Amino acid sequence: MNTVENEQLQLAFNFVEYTNKNIFLTGKAGTGKTTFLHNLREISPKRMIVVAPTGVAAINAGGVTIHSFFQLPFGPIVPNSLQNNKEAIYRFNRDKIKIIKSLDLLVIDEVSMVRADLLDGIDGVLRRYKNNSKPFGGIQLLMIGDLQQLAPIVKDEEWTLLKPFYESAFFFNSIALRKTDYISIELKHIYRQSNQEFIEILNCIRENKLNAETLEKLNKQYIPNFVPKSNEGYITLTTHNYQAQQINEKKLNEIKENSKNFKAIIEGDFPEYSYPTEKELVLKVGAQIMFVKNDPSPQKLYYNGKIGTITGFEDDCVMIKCKNDNSVYDVDAVIWKNMKYSINDVSKEIIETVTGTFKQLPLKLAWAITIHKSQGLTFEKAIIEAGSAFAYGQVYVALSRCKTLEGLVLGSPISQKGLFSDSEISAFNKAIEQNPPEKNHLEKSKAEYQLSLLIELFDFQSILSNLFYLRKQLQENASVVLGNKAEATNKIIETVKTEIIIIAERFNNQIKQLLEQNNDLENNLQLQDRIKKASVYFAEKTEWLDNEISAHLTFQTDNKSVLKTLVDIKDKILKEVFVKAACLKYCKDGFKLKDFLSVRAKSAIEEKYVRPKLKPTFEISDMPVSLHKELFIQLKEWRNNLATELNQQHYMILSQIAISEIATKLPSTIPLLKLINGIGDKKIKQYGEEILDIVITYLNENNIPVPEPELVIERPKKKTEKIDSKKLSFDLYKEGKTLEQIAIEREMVVETIAGHLAHYVEIGELDINKVMPKEKIDKISEYFLKSESILLAPAKETLGEYASYGELKLVMNHLVFLGKIKKL
Repeated sequence: MNTVENEQLQLAFNFVEYTNKNIFLTGKAGTGKTTFLHNLREISPKRMIVVAPTGVAAINAGGVTIHSFFQLPFGPIVPNSLQNNKEAIYRFNRDKIKIIKSLDLLVIDEVSMVRADLLDGIDGVLRRYKNNSKPFGGIQLLMIGDLQQLAPIVKDEEWTLLKPFYESAFFFNSIALRKTDYISIELKHIYRQSNQEFIEILNCIRENKLNAETLEKLNKQYIPNFVPKSNEGYITLTTHNYQAQQINEKKLNEIKENSKNFKAIIEGDFPEYSYPTEKELVLKVGAQIMFVKNDPSPQKLYYNGKIGTITGFEDDCVMIKCKNDNSVYDVDAVIWKNMKYSINDVSKEIIETVTGTFKQLPLKLAWAITIHKSQGLTFEKAIIEAGSAFAYGQVYVALSRCKTLEGLVLGSPISQKGLFSDSEISAFNKAIEQNPPEKNHLEKSKAEYQLSLLIELFDFQSILSNLFYLRKQLQENASVVLGNKAEATNKIIETVKTEIIIIAERFNNQIKQLLEQNNDLENNLQLQDRIKKASVYFAEKTEWLDNEISAHLTFQTDNKSVLKTLVDIKDKILKEVFVKAACLKYCKDGFKLKDFLSVRAKSAIEEKYVRPKLKPTFEISDMPVSLHKELFIQLKEWRNNLATELNQQHYMILSQIAISEIATKLPSTIPLLKLINGIGDKKIKQYGEEILDIVITYLNENNIPVPEPELVIERPKKKTEKIDSKKLSFDLYKEGKTLEQIAIEREMVVETIAGHLAHYVEIGELDINKVMPKEKIDKISEYFLKSESILLAPAKETLGEYASYGELKLVMNHLVFLGKIKKL
């Protein structure tokens, strides 16, 4: 199959390679969906994994099952239930977390069998380990399947739990997927069948348009009590497993030859539900078999689904002859591999590791198999026993396995009653057919993707926000953290704001302008030159930031909880700085999408920082010069012993900050001891006498005079005038500053600033059209007016990433001002 010669396949490939759009790749049976996946795995530079809903589908696709990779429960996954159940998804090993963090593309094969709640379960895992603010963690999805074939299975009791959240169980009702602007591409060219009459019959069944004339044509293939000759190579497709089993056992028993058993060799982890054929094959000369794997040898003598007859045995080898083929194949056992994804420690690439193998003849008795197991296979001749069809898509799957109408025999007539249809699927497929993505859509998506990558590269807001959070934690815990680390953090923040954030904001505006002039990023010479120069500048700044944080933000505290919080925030900042630095270093020579994605993914899992075991410590070198070190050690030893005796945390007895101050100021009376930070009446009552005894003993032993008490004057507290925060933001906006600039200056998030301005929109002092584009105002207004609700959470749920909470509030207040809606 040549992708270049197939317009839809080429379009699908380009969307996968050059955009971050989520894609549903569909098409009638035999249009090359599986082949496309195998080709994509060979040539795509994106870091991908392949998953499928069943073990056999996963083995065939060369991937793993959804449940095994994402460790999701087999029962219904009620929305938000995973977040509330830590046991459900928090057992990932480090390798798997690294894979998710560095993943570009998630391929889901046979997505028609994936339920909406399972897809939302995947979303929950990816958000947790990749990016919590984006559907599926910002990872691109390629969903492959045909909704007219096998549908998802949902039991009545499971649907009772899921019905309040989903319109149906089909994957496209996933809450997360609906928040994305995914595209659907339908493959049109059918490779399996070439007879136009047969193709039209299959299309009529698929689209529920089977009229009397077409049904009559199809039922001409009905031959009552048809018994094929043993060498004709017909295979019977049944609706139920027991039917296929009965036919195979009956046919095998009719052969008056000795049977020969072949036992599979199973090593490592290879679960039974993934067995591609029987663990123990019982075969006879004359038995009809089907190959269940493509020939791995260069000769490619057989393929998955090819029918043949056993002509003899030689040791562990089976001789097989296929109809219309004069050759006899000597078939030996082959190996199937159960794969696991992991990260190569050296190259940092995602690699497929074999966790188990199944070695067996690639054969299966094939007088009959179930329709379900025939999915994806092609047969020259088949007998269809679909009279007991019980599931949506079964008849279509069965009939479309055949290459020709002439090779098809019906075991019972097909009736309209046996053709299950689903109006929801029909409507969904019709929408796909009527709205195919066009070339300009591809070009626009490519430009948007490249722009988003560049904006993300030169966006340091997340680092600044985490520095703000670190400073807040240091201010709140100043009493237990040695040194004025909040002030040190503040100095870093001020430099980041003036030398990084403001410059980056200006540069991102330049990027947008230059891409508007020429959206071919890699060949936009002017933009490439600006990227090189900007990368040099910001690479130096990120190196400075790394050094500043590492050198000046070390934390000395005896409070384990506080220490963990501070170190976690610091590690998060340093990790983000490290990834930025790696990407900027690469971009000094220009931007190329393929190489950039590789650098970004590898740096995301690089373990630059070996985090030490958290242990509350205080270095004497960090103490004030006037501190009496010997007294400090004595007080600390007394505190630690008492904490052990009382089974309490050390800092609950006396913080190291307080010990440091006592060993510096040398209080010798209760009034002086009360002046020490962190020592109140309760601690005075509990430990005052013991502390003073230690201090006075030290003073006497070292002939140190008792310090004079400091005169403490109680000053009346100044009344501070309350600042109108909303007005302050509005005043800055009127000065011509953007919401982002105001947020930086006021050290707030953009959403808060938008909320401030929304107040002035509501009272008519601010024209919303100056804040937001009209197109977005109209779309959000349409939602509020139709829903007749002004609750922001449901609005955000519906509009997803299209609108922020701040934008929703601005439009809502605009509608209140116009009198179109009322506030609660």
